[in-house]
Amino acid sequence: MSDAALPSVFGRSVRRIHCVGAGGMGVAPLAIYLRRLGFTVSGEDDAMMPEVRELLERAGVRVGPMDADCELMVHSSAIAPAHPAFAAARARGLRCVRRGEMLAEVVSGKKFVAVCGSHGKTTTTAMLITALRSAGFPAGYVLGGLFTDGSSPADVGTNEWVVAEVDESDGTIERFVPEITVAVNLDWDHPDHYRDRAELEQTFHHLFARTRGLVLFSAECAVSRRSATELAAMEEHRIEAEITGPNFLSFGTAGDFSGRIVREDGARMTLQLDGRFASRETAVQARGAFNAANATAALAAAQVMGARPGGDALANYPGVRRRQTVLHDDAFTVIEDYAHHPGEIRALLGSLRERLRRKQPAADKRGAVGRLIVVFQPHRFSRTAQFKVDFAQALGAADWLYLLDVYGAGEAPRTGGMTADVAAAAGRQNPMLPIDYQPGADRRWFDALDRQVRPGDLVAFVGAGDIDRKARAWIERRTRKPRRAGDWDAVLTKLQRVVSAETSLRRDELLGPKTTMRVGGPARIYAEPASVADLQALLRTATAVPVEVFILGRGSNLLVPDEGVEGLVISLAHEAWAQFEVRPDGRIWVGAGLRLKNLCGLAAKAGLSGFEFLEGIPGNVGGALRMNAGAMGGWMFDVVDELQLMTMAGEVQSLPRTALKVTYRHCPELERAIGLGALLRRPAYANAEVVNQQIAAYRTKRQATQPREPSAGCIFKNPPGTSAGRLIDESGLKGTRVGDAEVSPVHANFIINRGHATAAEVLELVRRVRARVKEVKGINLEPEVLLYGKLWEDVL
Repeated sequence: MSDAALPSVFGRSVRRIHCVGAGGMGVAPLAIYLRRLGFTVSGEDDAMMPEVRELLERAGVRVGPMDADCELMVHSSAIAPAHPAFAAARARGLRCVRRGEMLAEVVSGKKFVAVCGSHGKTTTTAMLITALRSAGFPAGYVLGGLFTDGSSPADVGTNEWVVAEVDESDGTIERFVPEITVAVNLDWDHPDHYRDRAELEQTFHHLFARTRGLVLFSAECAVSRRSATELAAMEEHRIEAEITGPNFLSFGTAGDFSGRIVREDGARMTLQLDGRFASRETAVQARGAFNAANATAALAAAQVMGARPGGDALANYPGVRRRQTVLHDDAFTVIEDYAHHPGEIRALLGSLRERLRRKQPAADKRGAVGRLIVVFQPHRFSRTAQFKVDFAQALGAADWLYLLDVYGAGEAPRTGGMTADVAAAAGRQNPMLPIDYQPGADRRWFDALDRQVRPGDLVAFVGAGDIDRKARAWIERRTRKPRRAGDWDAVLTKLQRVVSAETSLRRDELLGPKTTMRVGGPARIYAEPASVADLQALLRTATAVPVEVFILGRGSNLLVPDEGVEGLVISLAHEAWAQFEVRPDGRIWVGAGLRLKNLCGLAAKAGLSGFEFLEGIPGNVGGALRMNAGAMGGWMFDVVDELQLMTMAGEVQSLPRTALKVTYRHCPELERAIGLGALLRRPAYANAEVVNQQIAAYRTKRQATQPREPSAGCIFKNPPGTSAGRLIDESGLKGTRVGDAEVSPVHANFIINRGHATAAEVLELVRRVRARVKEVKGINLEPEVLLYGKLWEDVL
């Protein structure tokens, strides 16, 4: 698209837009929509999920820092003002706008369908998009989530319509002037932005008044019904065709558009449609009364827009991630849902209770039937303070309740808004409900939940924070098969038979001296393969034995437990893996075993620039690839063109950078594979002395800001919008010691070994730091270093 064809935004011509918070469900789809409009779009996020990165890159959105020629910055309202992107924008004189402001701007010339409300709007929007697709109605759309089938969450369409959900949480809802408004329900929420219930209701009332065509509202929602009645009664908004202003129609089990469940079969339900619907029955790939209401609203909106959705319009509805997502379904079932408002939770648990009743009761040896076990993580201290009693009432539908610490989402803790307040309210209202609240480390409630769950149970992980990650971690631990090694001497003999004499194999090799932290016990078997063929043989034999395999690089960014590792530890320390080769096309092949310091030195000697930032990272190429290591503003995958890896089945693969889903401190393709090496992008040529000067400058800076004592590097990941080191320092933890493990006085995100530290001392210090930062700052720090052979969830 030419510059002339691009829509002007905020009264001026803009082509290049940078999106901050592009990993979130609000900004990511908008970034894709902007790209498909023809803008040049880039995006960044401090915690980008692999699936979101893939969708962005597939749509042509460049993932990375702001370009020098950027003309406008769009950001999530959740991004803290201290985020470096704001400083960069200010330095360039850029205008910064919120997600809602940008969306309102680019749909202002369209027939806009605004899906709004307190809960259910993402599902309703997704169902409306699905119904329009099924009917061949080419409207544009911007979803506020991800479809489970991986299809795009945004598109521009080819007609005059655009569908999107509108968020009321930050006040940007006031900028929209819809053609059609779909109000799924209006509950009191967002006490951090609205002073009281009346102010929030007035916001929706004004949106209804600005709507040019039709307002579709829930017949079951008293607030929506009252607002519609008041507006319809006003002379300037009478429901007459010749009068400008909105019309009002309802949806629900007894609305103008009526839908009710007549059959449910497995994952599908059938709705009987009455009233103004043209169709009389439809199949929906979803279950429960809440989804029936969402489907009724979506089908009504589609019909009003002019589409003709048939009886199968939602028969293949793919669903939205984090909405009743089934994570495990075997002896017991585990679902995860984004519900974080009492109304949402009440509807969700009612639906799950219904599912349990319909399901054939599963009995254990004592004849007990399945129960509804709920693990709830409150979201935001302000919301928790406002709704703790309502949460207690809604959670009363559970048979057993586990409560987790509040996910602060950047808010500071407040009196009356803690999980303990929810637990107290739930105990008062439901004295017979078993409630388990164990603040702090996940390990405690992991253990308690393990002991409680039995065949036939339905476990629901509920909340809008990081509970989805916690759910997956618990399932992994619960379902993980115990390690088997048998007779380790026999295993060693089998391995020795399949490799060449050049490959080193040893029993009970101490790993501590091979790490930068200098702590940790032995590997039951340790191997240094001398070739690709030997590595393949080791992996295939380990699979057949079976024995668990662990990869060891230069030993940075990891912590080995004192008891060591029950498995085969493979290190690419043989000189065969340390290649540095300049290819004819100018690109550089580097082996996984090449130290980053040596890579920089060899490049400098050859007069090749662009790799200087790697000099200060105490690891090798393989580890840098696995962790997407970074320093001095640069990241390993900034310079990678192609990655070569070996799967745990011994298959060698070469993957271009564009096929990789690299995120902050993570390369998912190497979670269960071994990086063999990489082709680095063709570097710039420079005078060797100039390159060495830059390396020396980086070295001087590192030595001034990082400790020289043994460490594993940064212990914690940086939370969005801030740094872990700053949070630890401001919590007064510099110099804190457990034995010989100490929070570095130089850089608070380093734990150093003062001489004879043990892994147990380091772990205890990690726990104390996390607990103190949580107490003072309300933020849960997540470890960045790898806990070798274990899950952090098991020890924190």
